[in-house]
Order: sequence, then structure tokens, then C-alpha cells
Amino acid sequence: MKKTNLAIVAFAATALTACGLQGTDSEEEKQPRTETQAQTSQPEGYDDPREAGKAEARLVDGKVELKLPDGVTAEMMGDRTGKMLAVQVMLDHTAHAPGVIDGFGGGNTDSAIRYYREANGMSADGGVDEELLQALFEETSGDVFRTYTVTEKDAKGPFEPLPEEFADMAEMDALGYESPAEMLAERFHMDKEFLEALNPDADFGKAGTKLVIVSHGNEKVPGDIAKLEVRKGEGRLVAFDDAGDMLASFPASIGSVEFPSPSGTMKVNTVAPEPNYTFDGDRQDWGPDGTFILPPGPNNPVGGTWIDLTKDGYGIHGTPDPDFIAKGESHGCVRLTNWNAAALAKVIEKGTQVVFT
Repeated sequence: MKKTNLAIVAFAATALTACGLQGTDSEEEKQPRTETQAQTSQPEGYDDPREAGKAEARLVDGKVELKLPDGVTAEMMGDRTGKMLAVQVMLDHTAHAPGVIDGFGGGNTDSAIRYYREANGMSADGGVDEELLQALFEETSGDVFRTYTVTEKDAKGPFEPLPEEFADMAEMDALGYESPAEMLAERFHMDKEFLEALNPDADFGKAGTKLVIVSHGNEKVPGDIAKLEVRKGEGRLVAFDDAGDMLASFPASIGSVEFPSPSGTMKVNTVAPEPNYTFDGDRQDWGPDGTFILPPGPNNPVGGTWIDLTKDGYGIHGTPDPDFIAKGESHGCVRLTNWNAAALAKVIEKGTQVVFT
């Protein structure tokens, strides 16, 4: 992965017009991993890479055949189809994110399919045809499932219920995950109900518990991004290189009628990992009275990452609710899943053009 030259800075506490945040950082965040480190490290808990490489999905006579892992039954899959699950997982390994993997598909998956097709020289409206499936299998090999063993660190947490009121949130040390299942589902880019369906008897908070998960993507985003387009009508953030070729796309919640996103062009200003969130009721048309500084964490209102834009108060950021990306509306900013926002922040550079259309 290309190292970014974008400075990661800590913001002074401030209330911003659209989203509002106070960023924090650490020395560890300031030291990006090298490409070699990213390729050779095997995160704790994951199964052996050789076992993980087995392809459960095959393309036979233009149709997808999916072999379920040991212990997983058709009843556990419910109405989810092997074809749609394989497509979602394979798309998650490409540069065109499908959002949360649930096995059902939907608007975000349909959007990812269209953008993947367009980026790879296919007609955008062809859907899941043999041409698309052939391209996905050639790129990703049909590996759909993996196993993961819950670690001591996973089990340790901490996990605690989050209050609903900003005043109570502001008293907390962090806005972390409420449960081990929530944490693990986000790590694996999965819908929590789907993770639980594949592991109906699992204790997600017990070290040593072995889980069936999907073979999710590695969260890499192509570097050398020259421009981002925020396509408000399509609920999609699209990245282009200098030549105007499409590099990547992500489902995004983008403004609303009541709180519209801006129009026109701005630039990336800086990045704040693990941002605080500052809410000033005197400057907002929503929420409670008063000013509250909410601590960092994946359930922070702007998630785990803030990419600041040069228009005061606007940014690209994560979310505490990945299931609702591009299904709900934002307060004017561009909201991505936490994993897509974090991956984009690793490669985006200061001064990159951001165009709202």
C-alpha cells in the first residue's frame, strides 16, 4: 500500500457546522504499516491462510455452486442465497464495496455491482450475469468462508451498553462496542444477525470459541487518488485517478432534504483517527441544548475516522450503524462504514479534490 503523506493531526475542540468533532491521535497511528508488513502478518484468531484459501464457491455452467462449511446448514442460511453471498464476499475483495455482508443483497450490493461492471469494461446494467461472475471469480477465486477463534483480547472488551443521551455519553471514557458480537461482526464486515445465524450456539465473548465467518476483504484502497466524487443521487463515493479512471467506490449516506450536503468542489484538509465528537446545540438545528464532547470509539457519531474537508464543518467519516449506510441520511457529511472510512484515510492525500454532484 502506498504511504500517505497526509499529516494526521489532533484538532482543537471545536463545534463544526455539520458534524462536529475533536480529533485525537497517537504515535502508533502516525506510523503507517509498510506493504510488506501488511502482506505477511496474520492477525491473531484467523485460521491458517492455506486453509482459508479453499474456494467454497464454484462457477459451473454459468451458475454459482456454494459448498457450506461443516456445521453450517441450509436452515442457518435461511432465505440467503449462495449466489448472492458469494457475490457480496467477492465484491468485498475488490475496490467496489458492497457495504455490510448479509447474504441478501439489496441497494448497496446492486450499486457495487454496477460500479464494478463499469470499472471493468462491462455494461453497467447487466446485473449478475455470467460475465460478471467470471470476472469476480478470476479476481477473487471464490473463497467465501473462513474460521476465526475468539482471542483473550476479544473476550476482554470492555463492552458496555451505550446511553441514548449526549450528556450521558460525554461522561464515558470511550464509545466502544456494546457486545462481542457487534465488535466481531464489524471486523468481518458482516451483518450481526448473519454472524449469529452462522454460529447459533456460539459464546462470542468466550476465548477459544471457534466461529464461521465470511472471507471478508482486506480493506485496501488503491492509492494515487486524484479526485473523489460524492454522488448524492446514487449514495456512492467514487475515487478516480489522474487519468479519470475509476479506482474505487463506496456506499455512502449523503445529506438529506432537511440537512443537505453541500454542492461544488472542496479539498481534503486533514485526517483525524479516533476522533472525538463535539456537539454544540446552539449551532445545530437538531439534538439537545448545550455543548457535549463525546469520546472516541466506533460508536461515536462520526465512527472511528474523520477526513476533514476545506468547507467548515464538513467531512467524510465512519458510522456507529454500518447497516444503515446509504439507507439512511446524514446531517450533511459523507458517512461510510468504519472499515471503508479507515481504509480511505490510509491512502487519501491532503489537497485531493472532492466534488459533490
